[in-house]
Amino acid sequence: MLQQPLINKLMELRLDGMVRALQEQMESSQYEAFSFLDRLGLMIDREMVHRDNKRLQTRLKKARLRYNATIEDIDFRAPRGLDKQMILFLSNCQWIRERQNCIIIGPTGVGKTYLANALANRACRDGYTAQYARISVLVEDLTIARADGRYRSLMHAYARTDMLILDDWGLIGMTEDERRIIFDVIEDRAELKSTIIVSQIPIEKWHTIIGDFTLGDALLDRIVHSSHKIILKGESLRKKKKALSE
Repeated sequence: MLQQPLINKLMELRLDGMVRALQEQMESSQYEAFSFLDRLGLMIDREMVHRDNKRLQTRLKKARLRYNATIEDIDFRAPRGLDKQMILFLSNCQWIRERQNCIIIGPTGVGKTYLANALANRACRDGYTAQYARISVLVEDLTIARADGRYRSLMHAYARTDMLILDDWGLIGMTEDERRIIFDVIEDRAELKSTIIVSQIPIEKWHTIIGDFTLGDALLDRIVHSSHKIILKGESLRKKKKALSE
C-alpha cells in the first residue's frame, strides 16, 4: 500500500499518534532493523500516549484553573508554615480516592490558591476531573441557572467533579439564598467527592461568616471533620516578589 493512502486512512480513523510514529519511522533509517511487530508496537504505544495527553488537556481545560501550577513548582523555602510531607502525601491523590476534603487557610498572598491549583493539576494528571470556582462566581452562576432552567444540570456537573476547589470562602458574609446554594453544592458532594476550600478566615470563625448557626453546623459537619488542614502564615509572597523586582 502506498504511504500517503495509508496515512490518510489512519487520519480518517483519528489515529493521529500512529500517524506521527509512522512518519518518523519512514523518515529515519534507524527503524529498518526493527521487526514488523516491533514497529507496530511503537506506533500503538505512541497512539496511547497521544490519547492520554489529549484526555489530560481536556481535563485541564475543563478545570478552569486560575494558575498553571504544579506540585513541582511549589516553593517550600518561603517561611509560611507549609509542610512538605503533607503536600507530598496529598499529591498521591489517595485522599481523593477516599473522598476526603482539604482546607487551606492563610492570609492574602501566601499562595493558598496556587497550592490548591497545584493539587488540582496533580489530580488531573492522575486521571481525576477537577474544577476551580470562586464562591461568588459559583453562587452567581447557579442563581442565573435557576432562572434559565439549567440549575439541575449545573448542580449535577459540580456534584460529579472528582475535585472541586471553592476559593475565597467567607470573603464576604452570606445571604440566606447564598447559604442554601452553597449547602446544596456541598451536600451533593459530601462523602462522595473531594472538595478543597480556600479561605482567609480561620475555621473557628466560619459560623459567623455563614450567618446561620444551624446551617453552619451542617456545613462544617460535612467538610471539616473529613478534611486535611493546611494552615499557612507569613507575609504576602506577591509583596516580596514585587520588592525584589524594584
